[in-house]
Amino acid sequence: MGMYSSYLILWLSLLMSCCAPLSLAIHQHKRWPIGGSTRFYDFKVSLSLSLSLSLSHLGMFSWLVKCEGFINDEYICVENVKVQTLKVTKLCKTRDIVTINGMYPGPVVYAQEDDRVIVKVTNETPYNATIHWHGVRQRLSCWSDGPSYITQCPIQSGQTFTYEFTLFQQKGTLLWHAHVSWLRGTVYGAIVVYPKTGVPYPFPTPYEEHILILGEYWNKDVVQLEKQVLASGGAAPPADAFLINGHPGPRYNCSATIDVVPGKTYLLRLINAALNTEHFFSIAEHKMTVVEADGEYTKPFATDHLMLGPGQTTNVLVTADRPVAKYEMAMGLHGRWRGLAGPPGAAPGLQQQPRREDEHGRPPQPQRPRKPPPRDRRQPPLHRRPQRRQVRPGQAQQDVSGANGGIFAASMNNVSFVRPTISLLQAYYSSINGHYTEDFPGVPLRAYDFVHGAPNNIPNDTQSRNGTKVYVLDYGSRVQLVFQDTGTVTTENHPIHLHGYSFYVVGYGTGNYNPSTAKLNLVDPPYMNTIGVPVGDGQQSDSSPTIQEFGSCIVT
Repeated sequence: MGMYSSYLILWLSLLMSCCAPLSLAIHQHKRWPIGGSTRFYDFKVSLSLSLSLSLSHLGMFSWLVKCEGFINDEYICVENVKVQTLKVTKLCKTRDIVTINGMYPGPVVYAQEDDRVIVKVTNETPYNATIHWHGVRQRLSCWSDGPSYITQCPIQSGQTFTYEFTLFQQKGTLLWHAHVSWLRGTVYGAIVVYPKTGVPYPFPTPYEEHILILGEYWNKDVVQLEKQVLASGGAAPPADAFLINGHPGPRYNCSATIDVVPGKTYLLRLINAALNTEHFFSIAEHKMTVVEADGEYTKPFATDHLMLGPGQTTNVLVTADRPVAKYEMAMGLHGRWRGLAGPPGAAPGLQQQPRREDEHGRPPQPQRPRKPPPRDRRQPPLHRRPQRRQVRPGQAQQDVSGANGGIFAASMNNVSFVRPTISLLQAYYSSINGHYTEDFPGVPLRAYDFVHGAPNNIPNDTQSRNGTKVYVLDYGSRVQLVFQDTGTVTTENHPIHLHGYSFYVVGYGTGNYNPSTAKLNLVDPPYMNTIGVPVGDGQQSDSSPTIQEFGSCIVT
């Protein structure tokens, strides 16, 4: 396995050594109420200017809940955060970004299992906005899921919307992000749900915990960039940089470390908030023990690298059991395409204290992690990035758009979604006709060899239809879904997220799905809310919906 030679290795500012003890003390001594309480949050979507970053925003524990007391026999935790104009420097350039409460990444939502969460969102930007609570099971609260034009109309400029949901039997690490256009490129944050008071973790209690959010960054305005991509009919451009907790690394003079104590075990809450990219994550010379995925405990297993698709979360235990030194953590692309290249990777530094110098009085050089094999199929390689090349200016010879003069678009069962003018849930609930039809096909309209490509005359023989179609499920029914990625036009791996629900992944494999030969795990399948389907492969999920549900691809 080669080094991350093509990646920028950086020191991420998660918790600066000067503020880590204070943040840890606040977190460890916080008196969490008994599960079932109500927590109020006040989110304000604001337009921030990027120029410089203050120390208070380098750590993820800079925004904490203040518990006020009991109201109507419920323990109320209230947090009002002042809207600020935040100035941040990214890639040596200055531009406006949209944030929540002037924070990038946004504030952490802390709660306990079975807590009722109320979030008031005020939109102070010129853009439409919504917030999706990625991984929260919306039990009798489907109006609060957040995808625009699915469960709600967007929150317009100057308007306010209040989300309310209960974290019923949920605990672990989840994600929230904007769900209108590409605003989620900067509008995202973590959800941390602790077990009920007195209920321990099903694994050794960590000495300390940290949140690491993987993200992408463009120098251009992401809303305008999305419009340009849709107008061109082509593919989305690669990000200008990858970020961890909002920072690109030492190439841009943005470095920090996580100080650890030798022999202690730490819990890392990993979140991939990237728009389009699947990432590997590893720590030099350290094993990680996975104890949770998508907010659900798992059978622990050790690994030296992880692969996270967009929207996926994972909790890992890491023991500082190596000699005292600096060890870099790294995130990077995993490509299925030959000759793929991408923007610089990102990596925080893990520094075991006390610090030692070598025999020449020099500080130790950081140990770098090794990159997994580029075709490692043990981890679903979810990645799509064109190669970055030097461009020579010249006269354009033709107007380049999508294939056959068309545009690139995603589809399911040969149907490409057309956004309605009101939310589908509102149209369904109020019996408003004319906004959708109930004829979404349960099987592909055109069957062919999905693994080895489409028939001749690509893509005409597999041309998708456009429409706003839904598939209506009976209340309480058990649904089995089989996801088959095709690679008809592009060899793109695909993450799939089911809004408001989790599901059991009972099978997966390569090739065309065959129900007569598929091997299913009906004993102890993982319980997920986001899966990755590699190109030409198939994954199968089984869910038991209890209310109206909507599934969507999270990258469209």
